[in-house]
Amino acid sequence: MSELTYILLFTFIGSIGALVGGGAILLLKKEVSIKVSSYLTSFAAGTLLAVAFFDLLPEAFHGGEEAGVNVFGFALGGLLLFFILERLIHTFHQHPHQVHEHEKEVKATVPLIVIGDTVHNFIDGVVIAATFMVSIPLGIITTLAVFAHELPQEIGDFALLLHKGVSRSTVILINVLSAAAAFIGALLTFAFGNFLEGAIPMFLALTAGFFIYIATSDIMPEIQYERNRKAGLIKSAVLLLGVAALYLTFRLIAHPE
Repeated sequence: MSELTYILLFTFIGSIGALVGGGAILLLKKEVSIKVSSYLTSFAAGTLLAVAFFDLLPEAFHGGEEAGVNVFGFALGGLLLFFILERLIHTFHQHPHQVHEHEKEVKATVPLIVIGDTVHNFIDGVVIAATFMVSIPLGIITTLAVFAHELPQEIGDFALLLHKGVSRSTVILINVLSAAAAFIGALLTFAFGNFLEGAIPMFLALTAGFFIYIATSDIMPEIQYERNRKAGLIKSAVLLLGVAALYLTFRLIAHPE
């Protein structure tokens, strides 16, 4: 297969696949889907950390060594950038005057969810395309991490929109359209890849920073402060399983012998 075919195929797997999986899990009973989502989120944290430390950062060092790229600096920049973006989203979401009317609450919240999900999917497409342009094994592993992270996120988006009173058909349409942003990001990255080739190590380091932030700031604290001791231990084990699974998968793909 050509490089573009790989990019489009795995962008589909990483975005649309997670969307379909998220919608399917929501067909389960509410209690079951919440429990499944929480464990998938823990697994996703492990995969994101594994990809960042075992794949993205080593590739960034390898590609940026001759160019003198400060990989740790860009990784820190990616972490801080994602922190700032998340703070801005929360800031805009918090209105100075409490809105009590349900319709106004829906109007205020739904666009925020859609915009955030669309931007996130666009970034996913860029990440998948950029890593495939470095190597096919790195692209496949990164896509698996994106899928693992996107699946519980899509479950959350579906559940939140339904909770806000949006119909199921509208929820599906919204998520399909926002998922299309991943293909736009992937195609733009591929189209301008030759012009940005020298910047790929910087981008890989930024992406590593994004992944580390998502895992350590958004997911791991939930595991750390899980009130149910047994559930906390299981989620911790699932996180470690995510690290091991991605590491072993990468070893098999990169070194099949």
